[in-house]
Amino acid sequence: MREISVDAIAADTDVPVVDVREQDEWDAGHVPHAIHIPMGEIVERLDEVPDGAAIICHSGGRSARVVQYLESQGRVAANVVGGTSAWIAAGHDVAR
Repeated sequence: MREISVDAIAADTDVPVVDVREQDEWDAGHVPHAIHIPMGEIVERLDEVPDGAAIICHSGGRSARVVQYLESQGRVAANVVGGTSAWIAAGHDVAR
């Protein structure tokens, strides 16, 4: 499984970021340039997931499962190491 750091996605806003957390988690704060597709909607919204996307959740567990699914579908994706928790801890901007 490919992985990417929060610093890498902060430095390159051209990397598409897909946040797979629930709505309340998203509302509490997210990566500013991320798109929101909750984990439970990934299968039905697969066409909305950009190829090469960095997949993020709270700490990396859910996003890892989503990356595994995407890879099984022939898609290229990377798990964001440490998730949104690592993003916030690194001091990156948070959108609400």
